Amino acid sequence: MAKVSTSLDWCIVRLGEDHNWWVAEVSDPVRWDVDGLSIIDPRQVAHLIELVDPLRDYGFNQDIFEAAFISFRIEKDLGAGKVRLKRVKDSLFESEEKLFVLPDSLDEENGPYADLLDHLTRCRVKMLNDLFNFEAKLTVDEVEDEIREDQNTNFIEGKAIHAFEEVTTILDYVPAGYDTDKEEAEKPTDAEDEDEDDDLPELDAAEEEKLKNDESLKWDEDEKDGDEDDDAKKKDGDEDDDEEKEDADEDEKPKRGSKGKR
Repeated sequence: MAKVSTSLDWCIVRLGEDHNWWVAEVSDPVRWDVDGLSIIDPRQVAHLIELVDPLRDYGFNQDIFEAAFISFRIEKDLGAGKVRLKRVKDSLFESEEKLFVLPDSLDEENGPYADLLDHLTRCRVKMLNDLFNFEAKLTVDEVEDEIREDQNTNFIEGKAIHAFEEVTTILDYVPAGYDTDKEEAEKPTDAEDEDEDDDLPELDAAEEEKLKNDESLKWDEDEKDGDEDDDAKKKDGDEDDDEEKEDADEDEKPKRGSKGKR
């Protein structure tokens, strides 16, 4: 989808008290109103790319995502929390530069950014319906209505909604009572056990010899030796008992009488 904002070559952004970046000045003030115009910083861009990755299995279209934003790189630090940005045509997913991205929201209803929000909502709903066994299928309208209600509350309170928050609200959406991050804990594997052993501190030769001579650590060994001695004594005792029993049996046998002379 072609971008309509072809004359937007640069912009000056400022860091707000909320630690988000907001547009202070643009090269195309005729079509762009900077009042409440937010821009997504490189750190936030990286986070969004991570969040959309699971949606690839549910129809996520990377081209729709890139078409929704106008990319900028840092041209000059103006000081006092302001930075001048210059427009670039780099891909958000392939560029090695740290890019700021401005939502292409000139047409709030049918523009590229609006298309992206709709696309992400549909992908998110597909994923949630796949992850959870809802009594009734979750619908796009239900999600949009809930999100819009929260946005209206912020609007009434006079709070500007930052684009990063707007997108992450969709990508992080979960119906009340559900949690996509809640999974059963897996039993530790042999490899994990080995990793735990690797975390144990290594002993040098002197320390190891010291432990060998530590009497307090010989209890188990002494006990084992004692048990072996007891077993040996018991065995000897049993053998003595057997010999005495055999002698007793010999004494109890009737003796053959001698024949007398008549």
